[in-house]
Amino acid sequence: MALSGFEGFEKRLELHFSGDDPVTEGIGLRQIDMESLEEVLDAVQCTVVSAVGNRYFDAYVLSESSLFVYPTKIIIKTCGTTQLLKSIPPLLSHARDMGLGLCGCRYTRGNFIFPKAQPYPHTSFREEVMYLEQSLPNNLCYRKACVMPSKVSSHSWHVYSASDERHMVLENMSNVFTIEVCMTELDRVLARKFYRRPGDANSGDVAGKEMTELTGIGNINSHALVCDFAFDPCGYSMNGIDGPQYSTIHVTPEDGFSYASFECVGFTDDHDDIGEVLKKVVQVFRPAMMSVSTTCVSQDVWTCVAKTLEPLGLNCRSSMIDEFPAAGNVVFQTFTTRRK
Repeated sequence: MALSGFEGFEKRLELHFSGDDPVTEGIGLRQIDMESLEEVLDAVQCTVVSAVGNRYFDAYVLSESSLFVYPTKIIIKTCGTTQLLKSIPPLLSHARDMGLGLCGCRYTRGNFIFPKAQPYPHTSFREEVMYLEQSLPNNLCYRKACVMPSKVSSHSWHVYSASDERHMVLENMSNVFTIEVCMTELDRVLARKFYRRPGDANSGDVAGKEMTELTGIGNINSHALVCDFAFDPCGYSMNGIDGPQYSTIHVTPEDGFSYASFECVGFTDDHDDIGEVLKKVVQVFRPAMMSVSTTCVSQDVWTCVAKTLEPLGLNCRSSMIDEFPAAGNVVFQTFTTRRK
């Protein structure tokens, strides 16, 4: 816990692996047992509080955000003062034991609200990049690090990408979207819905389900199987799984540093679906400021995002696009309400 308040902005790490044995790849990283996962999370300084899975992947709600484990891909997203990048050495070790080698890495985050509270290696983006460069194997020879600024000084986007040649070719052929949304200055009335009731003796799972229903989060994707958790006295996390797709939401509702994030992975090139999802997310939180990072092969997704959000009273303040090896194009946009 930062002295000034809880750090809502997450760090996100995505690792891709490959192996020669197709049978192993069918199960792959999902073979990692709970004891080994706990070892990884101990290094990060967080724990599992709830879990769900389907035939495609396993999803874990953490004490600080989320973990997703596919056969050849793992995504860890953590907030607070966690040391996310310290998960890399134990994860690479477990993967090697299964005959899997790292072929792609992507690290992203926004601006920390309380940067001075962050421990090594997250004291600066420069330190994070140096740690990544030292931790990743030499076969990941296509590397790029960049800070994407915006006209909203509190919202910039930090991206690091690395891959080997095989992974870069595969990813550049993909039309799957990754959308990462960061929202601050949440509507105060709506943010209060993420506080536990005084004297509430329900478990975090039961209270989480109540928040999912009360806030309308369950309607964002009504087909998804939702795993949710409410923290005491406030705060909320959820993972929604729908086939190979997932969505995740994390909320820090305290006045003065309120924050919510939404992320979804697995959309194909369907701008109508993306627009409808973003509209529902904004209606749940009504933020005064937000950023949207979209990673995809397409370059015109920024028009869809702007057309969706501007009728909701959010003005597009800045748009940037950059290309990263193994990640494709990253489109970064910031929005503020008209009163800003």
